[in-house]
Amino acid sequence: MPQVAEIICVGTELLLGDILNSNAQFLAQELAKLGIAHYYQSVVGDNPERIIQVVRTACDRANLLIFTGGLGPTPDDLTHATLAACFGVGLVEHPEILEDIRRKFAERGREMTPNNRKQALLPEGAQVLTNSGGSAPGIIWQPRPDVTILTFPGVPAELKYMWRDVAVPYLRQAGWVQQTVYSRLLRFWGITESALATKVQPFFDLQNPTVAPYANLGEVKLRISALAESETAAQALIAPIEQQLLEIAGTDCYGADDDSLASVVGQLLQAVGATLAVAESCTGGGLGAMLTAIAGSSSYFWGGVISYDNSVKVGLLGVNPDDLAQFGAVSHPVAQQMAAGVRDRLQTTWGLSITGIAGPAGGSDEKPVGLVYIGLAGKMGVTSVEYRFGGGRGRDWVRHLSACSALDQLRRHLLSAKFSSSSDDRYP
Repeated sequence: MPQVAEIICVGTELLLGDILNSNAQFLAQELAKLGIAHYYQSVVGDNPERIIQVVRTACDRANLLIFTGGLGPTPDDLTHATLAACFGVGLVEHPEILEDIRRKFAERGREMTPNNRKQALLPEGAQVLTNSGGSAPGIIWQPRPDVTILTFPGVPAELKYMWRDVAVPYLRQAGWVQQTVYSRLLRFWGITESALATKVQPFFDLQNPTVAPYANLGEVKLRISALAESETAAQALIAPIEQQLLEIAGTDCYGADDDSLASVVGQLLQAVGATLAVAESCTGGGLGAMLTAIAGSSSYFWGGVISYDNSVKVGLLGVNPDDLAQFGAVSHPVAQQMAAGVRDRLQTTWGLSITGIAGPAGGSDEKPVGLVYIGLAGKMGVTSVEYRFGGGRGRDWVRHLSACSALDQLRRHLLSAKFSSSSDDRYP
C-alpha cells in the first residue's frame, strides 16, 4: 500500500454539530503541505464499538491514522483505551505524564483531580506525543508494521502546537515526507465564480501546478498548488501561473493568502498617509469592526458614525431632510450625503457610507430586501453605487456583503488614483 493518511475525529459533539470540526481542516491542509496523500476523513462518536469499526476500516485503506479528540479525563474520553483494545494490548501508566499533569495544575494554583490519572494510561508500546499546552498527551504508535497512529486532543490550539513541534519532525524523520505541496490562494471580490472561471478556464486543465476555484460568502478564490521536492521549487512552478492569472483578473483580484479587503485597503491608505471615516446604517458598525480588526488601523481609520435612525443622519451627518422625505434613507442622495458628512465631521481624506435594507422585513417592490447604496466621498467629489444582494440568504448575508463591497469600492478608487497621473488631485 502506498503511504496514505486518514483523519479520524472522535467526539459525539462533532456529530451533533455542537462544535465545528476545524481540526480536520487544519490537518488536511498540513498533510497537503507535507505532500502526504489523504483520501478519507471520518467522524465517530464516543462509542468504543464504532471507534473500533472505523479503525479497522481505516487500516484497510491507510497506513497513517491521525486521531483527534477523546483524550481527556472524563468517562466519554475513550480513544486510547479503545485503540489498545482494538489491537489487543493493555494500557500502561506513565509516571512522567502524571508528574507533568500535577505540575501544570500546580502552576495554575489547582490540585490534580483523580480522574486526570486516566490521561497517563497509554497503549503498551506507544511513545508519548508531548503536549506542552495541556494535560492530555497524545501517542506515536505502530501497533502493526504497516500502521502508524498519531493521537491529539480535540482542543485546536493544543493540536496545532503538538503537530508542528512534535508530529511533523517525527514524520520527516520517519520518511513520510518525500515531496512538498505548496499552495498560493488568490482572492477576488466583485466578480462571480462563474465569470472568473470562464476567464481562466484553460488553467483548470493544468496538472502541476493545479488551479481550482472556490467561492464563499461573496468572495471567489483561486488556489494554485504545486508538488515539488521543496517549497522553493514549488513556488517557482507557481510564480508564472500566478502572474498570468493576475494579468487576466486585473483589479478583481484584491490580494492573496491571508489578505483581507480591510487589510489591503489599510495598506493602500497607509502608503500615502490617507485617512478614512465611515457612516453606517444597515451594517450597524460591521464595517468599522472589519477595519479595526487590522493591527495598526488607528493610523488611518479615525472613526465612524452608526446613523441607524434618520435623526442621526440629519443631526450628525448633515443629510438633507427633504432628500430623506423625497428619496428615502436607502437612496443615492442619502448615501452620498452620509459619506460627505462623515468625511467633513471627522476631517478625513475619505468618507465611506452604507445604507440599505438588510431584512427580513422592510422591503417593498420598489426597494426590496437586499437593496444597498454605498457612498464614497473624497477630493474627487462624491459618488455612490447601488447593489441588489437579495434577501434570500438572510440579514447577516446582506450586512456582510455590504461591508465587504464598501471596502472593495474604496479599494478600486484608491488603485485608480494610485495609477493616475501625478497632476490628478483625486488622491492626496
